[in-house]
Amino acid sequence: MLLIDVARTSAEVAATSARLAKIARIADVLRLADDGDDVRVVVSWLSGELTQRQIGVGWASLRSVPEPAAEPSLMVADVDARFGEIGRTTGKGSQARRTELLAALFAAATDVEQTFLRRLLGGELRQGALIGVMVDAVAKAAELPAAAVRRAAMLGGDLPAVAAAALAGGESALEQFTLQAGKPVGPMLAQTATGVADALERLGGTAMFEAKLDGARVQIHRRGESVSIFTRSLDDVTARLPEVVEASLALPVTDLIADAEAIALRADGRPHRFQITASRFGRRGGISEVHNQKLSVFFFDLLHVDGVDLLDLPAADRIAKLDAIVPATQRVDRLVTSDSERAQAFLDTTLAAGHEGVMAKSRTAPYEAGRRGAGWLKVKPVHTLDLVVLAVEWGSGRRTGKLSNIHLGARDPETGGFVMLGKTFKGMTDEMLAWQTDRFLEIADGPTDSYVVKVRPEQVVEIAFDGLQTSTRYPGGMALRFARVLRYRDDKTAAEADTIDTVRTLYERAN
Repeated sequence: MLLIDVARTSAEVAATSARLAKIARIADVLRLADDGDDVRVVVSWLSGELTQRQIGVGWASLRSVPEPAAEPSLMVADVDARFGEIGRTTGKGSQARRTELLAALFAAATDVEQTFLRRLLGGELRQGALIGVMVDAVAKAAELPAAAVRRAAMLGGDLPAVAAAALAGGESALEQFTLQAGKPVGPMLAQTATGVADALERLGGTAMFEAKLDGARVQIHRRGESVSIFTRSLDDVTARLPEVVEASLALPVTDLIADAEAIALRADGRPHRFQITASRFGRRGGISEVHNQKLSVFFFDLLHVDGVDLLDLPAADRIAKLDAIVPATQRVDRLVTSDSERAQAFLDTTLAAGHEGVMAKSRTAPYEAGRRGAGWLKVKPVHTLDLVVLAVEWGSGRRTGKLSNIHLGARDPETGGFVMLGKTFKGMTDEMLAWQTDRFLEIADGPTDSYVVKVRPEQVVEIAFDGLQTSTRYPGGMALRFARVLRYRDDKTAAEADTIDTVRTLYERAN
């Protein structure tokens, strides 16, 4: 299968906002796949993922690439193999070798293919081919009910493999995808509520509120004395979390699949900075290597226990079984109520303890693995800052020709300059993209034909974010978490933007 077919599909999917058109176009390209391996790769790529997950290549490695080839020649399997070779290149001289391999790949790619590869490798391949769209596209390509594909993807936790099976063997081939301890499952995700009152209304008047800890979500699988632990992205991190393994083996069960949160806590029970927890999940994470800080584990849902699948049971029944086997000290705090004042007090207490917010859950909802179900709602405070745009990046896909990703800075009263805190392109409407392209070209402070366009620090923008994290990448030592644009503040000058001292105060208060 030619790479050019995938690259063109990606561009066309990115250029349309119509869900049915996206589904039809992806289904068309899946039918072109020569075999199951190509199907797996194409589904991964069009979902914005490499089959290898990470290969050590980011935007910094893509700033300069060779001139594009005149004619397409690259095959999907060949490109995937090259990615694998780049990822396996380590040790002395590896950087130069990766650069050489990357240059050879881009030299063989046409202009359309280079754009696709740059976005895929740079983590910017966001063309609307999300899990729901991709599931429906696989179902359409295989001429199967979408529900059957969705169920298999839910239980198998691997949509590319499900897609390959569906196209090769039809509905009967999907029977192999069952819930099994040791095989990760796509986690159930939550929608967002504006507050506890909104959550109660949307969940029918009564909800189960749980503390939303500022840790790392893990999926725990136990088979006898064997335990496997997976991240939210289904990476195996068992060897890095021995204390979570120990806690799981202490439970009075033989087989288990559970949802939990791993978190580093201080002696007073408050959470350490999120980076201390997250650092244990890195490639070299381990107790002796990272902060010497052990993790605590808190269970909050149960998918399987001792040969019985619980996915389709109401949440209240799953939680009752969880409470029967997990000590109270290892369960998240919980409140079932229909009283918004009690729910708000629970949220306030959770926030005061240093955590993110609360989850509001329907007591009757099943566990919708791999989906953002209506039965789970997250309630978190939204922080905002008025920051200054320091630079902006040209967009790709449907944002081609538009200045998109903005670099954000806080005012430094001591130097008169600005301290960068991160980047974002989230929250931008088409109207906003058009406006900001004109605006930033007007205040450009240098060439406008490079990937990053520097601008005079004049434009103030209101940014919402979920928190601040430690960063070695930015000069202030801090970075915004999940930043998104709310609005541009033409009523404020850069001199009225929030200062780095304000940002540091927020950071220290939370940590």
